[in-house]
Amino acid sequence: MKVLVAAPIHEKAIEVLKNAGFEVVYEEYPDKDRLVELVKDVDAIIVRSKPKITRKVIEAAPKLKVIGRAGVGLDNIDLKAAEERGIKVVNSPGASSRSVAELAIGLIFNVARKIAFADRKMREGIWAKKQAMGVELEGKTIGVVGFGRIGYQVAKIANALGMKVLLYDPYPTEERAREVGGKFVDLETLLKESDVVTLHVPLVDATYHLINEERLRLMKPTAILINAARGAVVDTSALVKALQEGWIAGAGLDVYEEEPLPKDHPLTKLDNVVLTPHIGASTVEAQMRAGVEVAEKIVEALKG
Repeated sequence: MKVLVAAPIHEKAIEVLKNAGFEVVYEEYPDKDRLVELVKDVDAIIVRSKPKITRKVIEAAPKLKVIGRAGVGLDNIDLKAAEERGIKVVNSPGASSRSVAELAIGLIFNVARKIAFADRKMREGIWAKKQAMGVELEGKTIGVVGFGRIGYQVAKIANALGMKVLLYDPYPTEERAREVGGKFVDLETLLKESDVVTLHVPLVDATYHLINEERLRLMKPTAILINAARGAVVDTSALVKALQEGWIAGAGLDVYEEEPLPKDHPLTKLDNVVLTPHIGASTVEAQMRAGVEVAEKIVEALKG
């Protein structure tokens, strides 16, 4: 059987596939025309957030049985086309949970203590000690929107830092909330009472622009917004306005409605926002876990 690996994955994942007796074809991020050529005789494909597995790609792969996503989101896979063909889609949802959670916490510290701002000023030869006045996290309230694997990890770390933890999720799990010292509240209450609001929800119809102008105006003027989920969970135009006009104090963003973020985007001009290029899952450990987990699932699917 043949497996096409169309994105970089950890070498241990390649070993899993080869040890199972599969032929592995590796080509990093082929364009759409090249991808259509490559899939003609493969039994499985592995991708990351790229390339896109469209209906055209699926229709060009008569032997295709499994599509593996080394990571969480399935935005780049035409799930309906796969379902119509009876093609199994597997991913590795838990592999990057800790890495994304740690990045979210890192963004909170960065915004709260103005670390990136201070670093920029130092490189410009400016000793901006007064302008870099920050706030402590201990004793502050963090609102975790989305209490799945990542939200749980964020809440656990925040609790250990001495923060009060508020939670919002459509499917509350009280037992797990107790494990992190958290309390479930409605979204409006969370936004009004939190000093930090951090987003950990998938992008679906119900969460598109979940944080919009109306909800940003509910937040404290001293509050920080963190988004390491999906860019479109936040209305970017409203967020820019909120940061410019001081509705909130700052933001830390790892995801954007348009990626890569354009060089001249208004967010890049603001000192009260910290920007990272969608690196939540970009750790050695997360990539190894994601690759190995999805490789094992493909072996199971093709041999089971």
